Amino acid sequence: MTEPQLLPLPKADRALIWTAAAGFTVLACLPFLGSALLVDKLTLLFVYLVLAVMWNLMAGYAGLVSVGQQAFVGLGGYAMVRMVEAGLPPFAAVFAGAAVTLAAAWVLSWFVLRMKPGEFAISTWVLAEVIRSLVSFDPLIQGETGTSLVALNAYDPDLRRNAIYFAALVSVAVMSVLTWRLLRGGVGAEAQAIRDDEEAAASVGISTMRVKRLVYLAAAFGCALAGTLWLASAITFQPRTAFGVQWSVFMLFMVLVGGLGTFTGPILGALLFFALQEVFGDFGAWYLAGIGLVAIGFALYLPDGIVGFWRAHGRREPLAMKKLLAAAIDEGKAN
Repeated sequence: MTEPQLLPLPKADRALIWTAAAGFTVLACLPFLGSALLVDKLTLLFVYLVLAVMWNLMAGYAGLVSVGQQAFVGLGGYAMVRMVEAGLPPFAAVFAGAAVTLAAAWVLSWFVLRMKPGEFAISTWVLAEVIRSLVSFDPLIQGETGTSLVALNAYDPDLRRNAIYFAALVSVAVMSVLTWRLLRGGVGAEAQAIRDDEEAAASVGISTMRVKRLVYLAAAFGCALAGTLWLASAITFQPRTAFGVQWSVFMLFMVLVGGLGTFTGPILGALLFFALQEVFGDFGAWYLAGIGLVAIGFALYLPDGIVGFWRAHGRREPLAMKKLLAAAIDEGKAN
């Protein structure tokens, strides 16, 4: 089967890319202009953006609904802790930890991707709990007490803060661009075909396992990278927090509210979630219950999220992803 080629960009999409590039430039200058508190908060926002884009890639485009992506968030952090303990520089361990987690995800993919959708969702949560328990047995972690990346204290606080900020900013840009390119090509069209009807997709020659594994691994790497970046900022690693189910709750909220299966929806959802967290985050459990209710409300009354609401009122979704993918499928059939 011939792979569809990338489609030329519409004029509006090119304008959006230039806007994104300008935004990236402004964000890159902020550490030199803003306060340390602003830099820390934006670093956390970047972590949320990576998580939202990755979960949407899995659930929105490939139909792989996971409620256990916290397994990779925590595993990335744990791998980073272990590598720093072994002598690797902390900033190198940020990316090395994500790479190690990618290898672990490749092994897990041979088991979980053979399951049916409902079984897959449950298995991801079970795996997250099993991995959390195993990590807690590590003497270095000291159970739920956790440990700290004391090696980061050797760096100047401002230098450390800015380095983590830039690493997070670049990670958002790279993971978003890679996801966008992936979805604009044949893999994106094939993933949506699998999401809609896996048997039908297989019958027309799509290698369903290859596509699902590629998406699964990309999402695992992205979530692990978010985990290492978060740990580099927080410094303290505790299994209960690193492997906490709140990460999946956050991802579900951002994607469902923004727009499942759209490129820009998770970004909008992450921005809204971040704003709500800044205002209501001090309410603890009530805050988590509140965002859960909001997500349920969107699922019931606005199932297509903010982007879906825009479409319903005649506005064009940025990047026109579905049109691009539909054209990619048609081109693939023609070839």
